[in-house]
Amino acid sequence: MNISFYTASVGAQQQQDRLDVHANNIANINNYGFRAKQPSFSQLMTGPVVGIEGDLMRGVGSRMEDAATDFRQSGLTGTERSLDYAINGAGFFGLLDPRTGEVSYTRDGSFTLSEFKDTEEVLTPSTDPDAEDGEMQTEQQETSRWYLSDGMGRFVLGRNGRRIEVDAETAEQAVIPELPVGVFDFINHDGMLSLGDNRLIPVEKNGGVGLGSGEVVQGYLELSNADLANELAKVIESQRSFQYMLRMVTTSDEIETTVNNLR
Repeated sequence: MNISFYTASVGAQQQQDRLDVHANNIANINNYGFRAKQPSFSQLMTGPVVGIEGDLMRGVGSRMEDAATDFRQSGLTGTERSLDYAINGAGFFGLLDPRTGEVSYTRDGSFTLSEFKDTEEVLTPSTDPDAEDGEMQTEQQETSRWYLSDGMGRFVLGRNGRRIEVDAETAEQAVIPELPVGVFDFINHDGMLSLGDNRLIPVEKNGGVGLGSGEVVQGYLELSNADLANELAKVIESQRSFQYMLRMVTTSDEIETTVNNLR
């Protein structure tokens, strides 16, 4: 079989993967704090490799090596909402999942307040008519606390690395004063794993977490850093490359058909 057939088929598949990356960037163009992905390609090794049972064929063509996250800061937009926060500079907001203990990081600062109810034992005067004067009894009393969260059950971490509690009276106000929202960062951002809801988690090569240098701005949100014009151009480029790869497959097949008919 002509080697161009394999080169084209691999190329078509990789262009489809590239198209998926840019389509995802376009779909999140209006999501606050979204970090766009940038696909990168590498050439596959070609030619025979000496193996135990003779020569082994290496791969042909190219493949999408990675879809690296673009961490460049985007512009900020004012919302006039006291629970919206943006980071001017480097760093991430920290989010704690109370169910799993997992800490993830995001640039999306569209926060809200979540009520956390708990019960505690308190001493109250006994209501038993036969009780002596001053005798106390234990009752279960429900307490309510308010914390800054992302609206999905995860708590926002403060500068001290703990949950940010908001006074109950303050929580009922229309305007909430600036809260001690923490900014955290890593020495290396490359390879951070993307999760849902614009969240990221670090891997070993990112190093330990520390305080970020970015400045917290209340009443603003960071826009997606995906450039619509650039993404549309990349989509057209991927489509054209995909068409060329399929045309090469068709041409290779026609050549093989002609050769077979000459035999």
